[in-house]
Amino acid sequence: MKQDIESELLALSRQLLEAISAGDWPTYVRLCDPGMTAIEPEAPAQIVRGLDFHKFYFDLPRSPGARQTTLTQPVVHLAGDLAVVAYVRLVQKLEDGRPKTVASAETRVWRRQGDAWRHVHFQRSPLQGA
Repeated sequence: MKQDIESELLALSRQLLEAISAGDWPTYVRLCDPGMTAIEPEAPAQIVRGLDFHKFYFDLPRSPGARQTTLTQPVVHLAGDLAVVAYVRLVQKLEDGRPKTVASAETRVWRRQGDAWRHVHFQRSPLQGA
């Protein structure tokens, strides 16, 4: 049972990241709680509340070229109707025609709401050296 829930949360986290990468706003909204909070580099020294801040980035044109996202070292912690998924995210992309990998440490908090898990908070920090 626990392993099934952990697998489901990892799959949801991957689906969320795929939606972000593809600019798929409907899927992002479906997975996220409307009151979601975030601590991220794009909003230094702020706690972002709600989805409006993120909608701006979804509305931007998609970058051309190949892109791949990999989750490394994923860990899932369960506590009743709350779960924490932590991992290092590697994004491989082309920048000025050259391959580049960007790494960030991410922690995502999910809450079970009825029969579904909803993304309620995340913190993302860039990692140097990748």
